Amino acid sequence: MTDGDRIPVSVVILSHNEAHNLPRCIEALKRCAEVVVLDDGSTDASQQIAAEAGARVVEHPYTSFADQRNWAMAHASLACPWVLHLDADEVMTHSALSEIKSLLPSMTADRVGFIARKVMLDDRWLRFSADYPVYVPRLLHQDGPRFVMRGHGEIIEAEPAAGVMLKEPMLHFSFSKGWPDWWERHRRYARAEAERIAEGLPPLSFRGLFSSDRTLRRAALRALSYRVPGRPALRFLYAYVLRLGFMDGRPGFDFCRAMARYEQMISDELKQSAWTSS
Repeated sequence: MTDGDRIPVSVVILSHNEAHNLPRCIEALKRCAEVVVLDDGSTDASQQIAAEAGARVVEHPYTSFADQRNWAMAHASLACPWVLHLDADEVMTHSALSEIKSLLPSMTADRVGFIARKVMLDDRWLRFSADYPVYVPRLLHQDGPRFVMRGHGEIIEAEPAAGVMLKEPMLHFSFSKGWPDWWERHRRYARAEAERIAEGLPPLSFRGLFSSDRTLRRAALRALSYRVPGRPALRFLYAYVLRLGFMDGRPGFDFCRAMARYEQMISDELKQSAWTSS
């Protein structure tokens, strides 16, 4: 592949003990100008596997998703102005990378590329139960906006108009290391989400509930859910019935049930926090 055929982006992959996921993630990025694995002191073979696959490995201790991604843009000596941010369990498709290549010439530094993720369970796309499409900010310019944390996930510190929604999705193998790993991660996420809620509920926008913008509508629905009782059951009914999660078969049922349990974990964390502070 000549330099002219390469996609002029630096890809930053966050890693901690991701020996299982890194080969698939890196293999899909051979068309990209640079691949950097930002590793949080893995104790498995992650760093060796990444280097053997052609990635440059940089080590930095993890504090949050936002801090890690921001640190990479400031200190990892990235070769390209545009940076594609990935987790190790995410895989870019050929079509998504082609879209990025065609999009870059028209992008200004203040813009942010949002990519939808196809959540995969047992190699099956959870088309209905995972509320597809949910967009995440992943394509940023080194001179552009930065990430900030909100609960357990990161958002962009930028005006909404800066967002560019890519048509092509990527794949998210969230369960690639098994259910025990998924549950352990979501226990941490539940604590972070509970801390955010305890600091003050997000504002409720009735206009957002009926917005044609899916991202705004989803945020408004979640803000509403914090104000009604029985959130775990409502989460299951929303995903499995209203969003047709039953169409995804047994994987869809398992996912919807797990997400309902996750909502219960958030509620439990909030109760524990209230009891501890009383």
